[in-house]
Amino acid sequence: MKLIRELQHQQVITKGCVASIGNFDGLHLGHQKLLDQLTQKAQQLGLPCTLISFEPLPAEFFMATPPSRIYPLRDKVRLLKQLGVDHYLCLRFNEKLANMTAEDFIQRILFDQLNVRYLVVGDDFRFGKQRKGDFKLLQSMGKKVGMEVHDTPTCHALGQRISSSRIRNHLAKGEIDQSIALLGLPYQLSGRVKQGEKRGRTIGFPTLNLSLPAAIAPARGVYAVKVQGLDQVVYQGVANLGTRPTVSGSEVRLETHVFDYHGDAYTQHVTIQLDTFIRAEQRFPSFDVLKQHIINDVETAKAYYEQI
Repeated sequence: MKLIRELQHQQVITKGCVASIGNFDGLHLGHQKLLDQLTQKAQQLGLPCTLISFEPLPAEFFMATPPSRIYPLRDKVRLLKQLGVDHYLCLRFNEKLANMTAEDFIQRILFDQLNVRYLVVGDDFRFGKQRKGDFKLLQSMGKKVGMEVHDTPTCHALGQRISSSRIRNHLAKGEIDQSIALLGLPYQLSGRVKQGEKRGRTIGFPTLNLSLPAAIAPARGVYAVKVQGLDQVVYQGVANLGTRPTVSGSEVRLETHVFDYHGDAYTQHVTIQLDTFIRAEQRFPSFDVLKQHIINDVETAKAYYEQI
């Protein structure tokens, strides 16, 4: 998959493409249904499948307190590769783009830059300055240049509409199973292992440390996890997602203690799968108290995996 962050003066995709536009935060079952439709049409027409999104997300640009993120950008890119997208156009959402009219967006980006031949959007899609662009405008302008425009119906699961906001709410409560039911995939976070303060080693629990965005959706706390990427083995472990209040931390991290692994993981790219929520993050009065709680967390995680 090719990641495109900047549009050039010349046309980016010359022979045309099939495309979709949206936030795609979560890439849940509804998004996957849309992408299935898109990739099938791309194969029929012999054109690349292109996804158009934004960074930061428009809500993050406009709102003082925007919704949390289901996935960091790096995991969205990882999942889009898995879902068969050929080009990911990730536009920088800034003042200039925010003030671009819907008509200009269609002409300058969809027509002039991408040469979109077939477009799929959600049934509630709005875009352009003051969100004046909609499905009817896309169809009207598309007819003039031969761009087909289709919508995709709302997708339901567990008796309700699948939405990113529902998934965020479940994740914020530590409800991993309910989140997975809407995502259609295990919930995984990935990244390159960074150097930490090595405090975990001093109490017998070394960790793999990944930095995360402050506004990541899952509840701050301890999880039973699976770890991939260290070697050919899928390891089990226990992880804390949060700011480490016992040591007055501020950066949001995912710190994972991997069971039965004794190698050097620094700089390796790993994927951490959150399987079940154990407890909320706490501030403890001492390292000795913290150590006892970690011992209990490890026992809880191992018991969880023995039962499944």
